[in-house]
Amino acid sequence: MNKLPSKPWQIILATLIVLIVGSVGFAVGYWVRDHQTFSVNASNYPIYEQAYRLLLTHGFYPLPEQNKIEYGMIRGLLQAYNDPYTSFVEPPQHELKTQQLQGKFGGIGARIQRDEQNQYRLYPFPDSPAKRTGVLDGDILLQIDEVQITLQTPHDDVLALLRGEKGTSVTIIIYREDDQKEYTFQITREEISLPSVTWNKLLENELVGYIQVNLMSATTADEVKNAVADLISQGVQSIILDLRNNSGGLVDSGVKIAGLFLPADSPILRQQYRDKPPELIKTNEDGVFRDIPMVVFINNGTASAAEITAGALKANQRATIVGVPSFGKYTIQLVFDLSDGSSLHVTAAEWEIPGLQPPVRDHGVIPDIWIEGENTENIDNRFVTAALEALNLMPQP
Repeated sequence: MNKLPSKPWQIILATLIVLIVGSVGFAVGYWVRDHQTFSVNASNYPIYEQAYRLLLTHGFYPLPEQNKIEYGMIRGLLQAYNDPYTSFVEPPQHELKTQQLQGKFGGIGARIQRDEQNQYRLYPFPDSPAKRTGVLDGDILLQIDEVQITLQTPHDDVLALLRGEKGTSVTIIIYREDDQKEYTFQITREEISLPSVTWNKLLENELVGYIQVNLMSATTADEVKNAVADLISQGVQSIILDLRNNSGGLVDSGVKIAGLFLPADSPILRQQYRDKPPELIKTNEDGVFRDIPMVVFINNGTASAAEITAGALKANQRATIVGVPSFGKYTIQLVFDLSDGSSLHVTAAEWEIPGLQPPVRDHGVIPDIWIEGENTENIDNRFVTAALEALNLMPQP
């Protein structure tokens, strides 16, 4: 058993030793914490560690915040990785992109627009939480919860602050020019849809339906299905599927949309992940619209999952493709959420359309009918004219 000091001088000396050891341990702990906070295993990255310490010691300007340093390091890593589709997305942009691909979000139901003075103005949707609470068209947004909204606040940050889980509340302060007063509204968020599909009958020919798809989200295939069914109920006998400037989205959505128009056992996609055998994806059953005559519009802005839809329909000789070659993006990205709400989008696979020549990776999807000069004034008329001519040559149901 250890004996406790009994004399006063022994007690004082022991106390001093404890204090000194404790102080040294405390200081070392803080040094280690600071050292580890700003380094990424110095033994593996000595040049980074050296550069950081030089900036810290000699730099005239203060170092950025911790997250800015980390974000910069990640972007440097991806630049060295040298894949254009592997990317890092900061929290506000990641949240908005996720909501866009889900096809819905929790929000107040208002459009946000900057005016000539760069102020954010609100324009509530009909029967939206914002409208019912009292927000009027043109109200100037001053504050969201505790965050002041300034001319420098990024648009994505404003959207992210207004959105949140359905059923949660957000407090906004607005300025109303009509009476020159500020108003505070507490608004309960509701589920707001983000439609990716619009449709109508063509004015030039009411037997032809026009469907525009601007994104491949989780709800897009069902939206397309509803659009075609609605047009058929209005007497439409053939359709135009417009995929121009559709940059893609979810691969599964592109596959499902193609499947709506293909017979059973039609090949749609062959995908290859690292260290795995190629996987061939086919339709399991006849598509509900497998017989309706159709034309697909594409351009250089048609990419990724939208190219899967267009390419599969072309390879299976199911639709006439009109436009110019598509973008040619033949890779699949997996999205990994990071701890602070940011995300890393990693290229994890490549895909091809069975039977499509040339392959998408070489030239994009090649149209059957070329429409040059996409920025010309009458471009839509030229696309529609080409589509109607192609549909006239097809057997009608």
